[in-house]
Amino acid sequence: MWSASPSPILLTTRQVLLMRKKSVQQMRAAADESSSRVYSRTNVARYSERARQRQRGKRIRRTILLTLMGVLIAGVTACGLWFGKIVSKLNNGEIITSGLLSSLTDSDVTRDPFYMLLLGTDGRPGDTAYRADSIILARVDPKAKQVTLISIPRDTKVEYKGSTMKINATHAYDGAEGMVNAVNELCDVEIAHYAEISFDGMKTLVDAVGGIDINATDGVDDPEAGPVKIEPGQQHMDGETALTYCRARHQYADGDYTRMRHQRQVIGALANAVLNNMDITRLPGVIESLSDMVVTDLGVQDIVSLANAMRGMDTDSMWSANLPSWAGEDTYIDGQSYVFVYEDKLKEMMERVDAGEDPQGPQSMGSSSGESSTIADLANNDSRSFSNGTDKGTSSSSEEETSSED
Repeated sequence: MWSASPSPILLTTRQVLLMRKKSVQQMRAAADESSSRVYSRTNVARYSERARQRQRGKRIRRTILLTLMGVLIAGVTACGLWFGKIVSKLNNGEIITSGLLSSLTDSDVTRDPFYMLLLGTDGRPGDTAYRADSIILARVDPKAKQVTLISIPRDTKVEYKGSTMKINATHAYDGAEGMVNAVNELCDVEIAHYAEISFDGMKTLVDAVGGIDINATDGVDDPEAGPVKIEPGQQHMDGETALTYCRARHQYADGDYTRMRHQRQVIGALANAVLNNMDITRLPGVIESLSDMVVTDLGVQDIVSLANAMRGMDTDSMWSANLPSWAGEDTYIDGQSYVFVYEDKLKEMMERVDAGEDPQGPQSMGSSSGESSTIADLANNDSRSFSNGTDKGTSSSSEEETSSED
């Protein structure tokens, strides 16, 4: 006989449906119970406190974010104002005129060799008329990390706009533009950049970099040059001492030529201090000090990029010379003493300079020494050696070493 009991399969299906229904009911009940607990009258205060805490946290985070944004904006603004102030002083429009800029040629200071005219002046703050006391034509090769310094005597005779005058008079006549044009014509070059610094500026700049290490080839006891008495020998100079060393000339046999050698020594020592010895944390202060003392067509970014490109340069190997020239009884014109240039020798020397080679130019009065001379060589000869022609340059040293080996 067949049993009337339901099929096992059918019972299983019903059980499954009942289980699902029960599960859903339990979940709803749990949710209702949870909701009743959260929103119950006894928990309203706790819920409100939690809501207030969340709002307070949002406000705090928003305040911190806005404060940080404010600080950032203020910092960027202050940095922009500082940068603008620095650029404004460096590129002083009264000196870096449109006429000067049109006289300068384009260059990439980190890639290509270029000429730069460096002037030291006797100007004081507020002066509208002052003289170019130190004139140096520099060739800078950033890729080779090589610099050549050619001093131009300030009394050098030039023809400028149809008149005979001393080269430093072109500065009084036509400002920086006049100096650039006069040196371009005299040396047959195309100057790309210009910078000038006053006596006070030089003193402050040396102090700003922490002083310079230099071998003083000659003692200095010249009240007209400065108040400091200097003994010969290796020493660390502060700004006042370095400026005195740069200005002294009366006690030396070749006068202004010794002063020009000292100036090239100081430039070499300054380059070494900035490029190789300066603590990087001093850079912002040095840049700010620089803007108070130096006027140049270069921008801050150009200066920083050039310094980075030249970092690690062997400053002792910088080439050094002055124009092949002489002064004497035969160089007076209308009662004024001039320095005359050996034009053929100057042309030969500048061809070597332009090619990035050793200029083999003189270090004192004369046509040419025919020897190499670097900043290091200047430190190994005193003024008497140079004026007597008994100085020993790089070539002489090399020849002596070769002879001794033979």
